[in-house]
Amino acid sequence: MGRALFTDYYELNMAASYLRRGMTAPGTFSLFVRKLPPERGFLVAAGLEDCLDWLEGLAFDDDDLSYLRRLGFAEGDVAALGRLRFTGEVWAVPEGRIVFADEPLLEVTAPMAEAQLAETFLLNQITVQTTLASKAARCRLAAGEIELVEFGFRRTHGVDAAMAAARVAAMVGFAGTSNVEAARHFGLQPMGTMAHSYIEAFPTEVEAFRSFAADLPDRAIFLVDTYDTLQGVRQAAEVIRQLGLERVAGIRLDSGDLLALSQAARQVLDASGLHEVRIFVSGGLDEYELETLVAGGAPVDAAGVGTRLGVSADAPYLDTAYKLVSYGDKPVLKLSPGKSTLPGAKQVFRAPGLEDCIGLRQEPTPQGSTALLKRVMANGRRVAGAPDRTSAIAAARRRFEEDLADLPERARALRRPQAPVPRHSATLEQLAATVRSRYRSPSA
Repeated sequence: MGRALFTDYYELNMAASYLRRGMTAPGTFSLFVRKLPPERGFLVAAGLEDCLDWLEGLAFDDDDLSYLRRLGFAEGDVAALGRLRFTGEVWAVPEGRIVFADEPLLEVTAPMAEAQLAETFLLNQITVQTTLASKAARCRLAAGEIELVEFGFRRTHGVDAAMAAARVAAMVGFAGTSNVEAARHFGLQPMGTMAHSYIEAFPTEVEAFRSFAADLPDRAIFLVDTYDTLQGVRQAAEVIRQLGLERVAGIRLDSGDLLALSQAARQVLDASGLHEVRIFVSGGLDEYELETLVAGGAPVDAAGVGTRLGVSADAPYLDTAYKLVSYGDKPVLKLSPGKSTLPGAKQVFRAPGLEDCIGLRQEPTPQGSTALLKRVMANGRRVAGAPDRTSAIAAARRRFEEDLADLPERARALRRPQAPVPRHSATLEQLAATVRSRYRSPSA
């Protein structure tokens, strides 16, 4: 299957028209987030690797072209689209870096039809993966020393989103995922316990615990809240002692008042001499619930975060845009109220404290700053080749940890955060003023 039909219909119409009219000069498009959701003080860039994979394979296959004919595209247009491949370049913020509103996460420069066709897929991947990575990062901030596991597979909006959720959670420090295919594909740690159905399938809770431990002694984490939670803890403790699993076993709480129950469960375990048995919690967790557990001193060792992470429940989308900023040698912009844009290919210059300045790409990097956007594709191919999946996640995590350590406290806040606002360089402001005056003049 070709990849080019992963696009919106109007992209095909525009691409066909560009090609028919010989408009093959390079267009530069900038992908950015207009404004952050109310409870976000920062975002974590993600989705780039899937974008680059798609661009490298961009093509219409025979079935795609047959479909275009059925839609009524002229044969000349179909033939021109059939020859189209991505031949341009991409500059992008590497995955894992912390970013803010208005900053270009990715810029594409390519012959106009190629750059236009890329819009829908790139927006789709950057939007969903940055959304999920940012939610996961907030959970990581809230959890403190609690180990986190991504549990969202069954509630994400499709299998692709489930794979992305597992990957980006690992990027920001989650220890593992319940998604076995994601674990295999990305080199992550698969993690899980048991379901209530397992307990219910046995005549008694004790028999279920004993059977599971006998069959899988290295994975003996007992779900204790099927019937009576504290009685379940006591029965799990008895099985753990009998089988000598003190160093490897754990219990899982999945419902109720997790703060109070974890404290009571710890007392039961400690009274039984099971000081090393871990407590795992799950059930509707997000950064706010994790914050409550940490603030209350909950003796929790690990937590599974599922639904609210997998769909980023409180902020399920980002106001992303992919806008033309130059065509040929002409910088362009939009003047639409509330949706105006800035012209020209850009760069983000970062000073210590994540003090960012958006400038033009050709500007020299100010002393003491670093340039965030890197050239990742040239002539339609990755500059450095496709990375190993596992090492790409590890590199993204290192970038995230470095930026997080430098992120101001006001932006880290879970409630009413204050996101840093990047400034604009004088050169960019001057260009924007010049282009605006051109379009506002009667002769424009």
